[in-house]
Amino acid sequence: MSVSASGPVTSFIKHHYRHFNSAVLVDAAEAYNRHLDAGGKMFITLAGAMSTAELGLSLAEMIRRDKVHGICCTRANLEEDLYNLVAHDHYERVPHYRQLTPRQEVDLLDRHLNRVTDTCIPEEEAMRRIERIVMEDWRAADRSGQRFFPHEFLYKILQEHKLKQFYQIDPKDSWMVAAAEKQLPLFVPGWEDSTLGNMFAAQVISGAVKNATTIRGGVEYMMELARWYTELTAKSSLGFFQVGGGIAGDFPICVVPMLHQDLKRQNVPLWGYFCQISDSTTSYGSYSGAVPNEKITWGKLSVDTPRYIVESDATIVAPLIFAYVLGW
Repeated sequence: MSVSASGPVTSFIKHHYRHFNSAVLVDAAEAYNRHLDAGGKMFITLAGAMSTAELGLSLAEMIRRDKVHGICCTRANLEEDLYNLVAHDHYERVPHYRQLTPRQEVDLLDRHLNRVTDTCIPEEEAMRRIERIVMEDWRAADRSGQRFFPHEFLYKILQEHKLKQFYQIDPKDSWMVAAAEKQLPLFVPGWEDSTLGNMFAAQVISGAVKNATTIRGGVEYMMELARWYTELTAKSSLGFFQVGGGIAGDFPICVVPMLHQDLKRQNVPLWGYFCQISDSTTSYGSYSGAVPNEKITWGKLSVDTPRYIVESDATIVAPLIFAYVLGW
């Protein structure tokens, strides 16, 4: 059940957020709670660099409190939560990033600092530290002929406490730690488009890993999503909360028309709630910026599906909605 009492953040939102995008934020958050109170489940998608934005500060608690029941994210969000977990003290913030010259960007490169907007991720302490640990499991799985999804390798190293000695933040603020503890269903389409994906490809090219299919891919993720969606929605309505656009949102929402149109399973329910936080322009053929009504024509949402779009910065809006749902 949702929390009836309102903490200071929720009380502030209720009092001040009355119109325009702020009012939609409240509407979406209240509908999120109603969906859960009615016995529904919620699926969240993460695009962009939400993990580097430290969304785990609120998302981890959402997972622990059973406000999230499945996640689709980019591999970047998967790995960058762990980078922050083990290398937070070595990150550098560049608040004047808009004024950086190309020469200053080269200086960051020379220092092995990879910039994400105003935040620089340190290569050695973050990326290479995770690579060295997960690479052992890639090679072991390859030798034994086993195959796992990308998130399963990372769940494994968290469950075996292989990173614990390197923690530089409280693990309660890591959404991946919370997800691994819950064994939360994760789906990571296009996982190759990531730092660890590049590192795995290098392992295959060099011959250190013999079989490129040691890490299971997108078609298998869609098959697993179809199985999970079908089983879950036979008992509960599943909502769709989309943070940003891109493949993280586009990939999973298509499971419903695939089940209906390609597998002819007409008894599978549509998504029971939809909210997208987006700063994409809702025109010019922008799929990530398409208004929710457009999804009705694709067989993803119904006329009766509660639909919301908050046109704003996800790093601002998502923590506020999560705080509202949590009653903070």
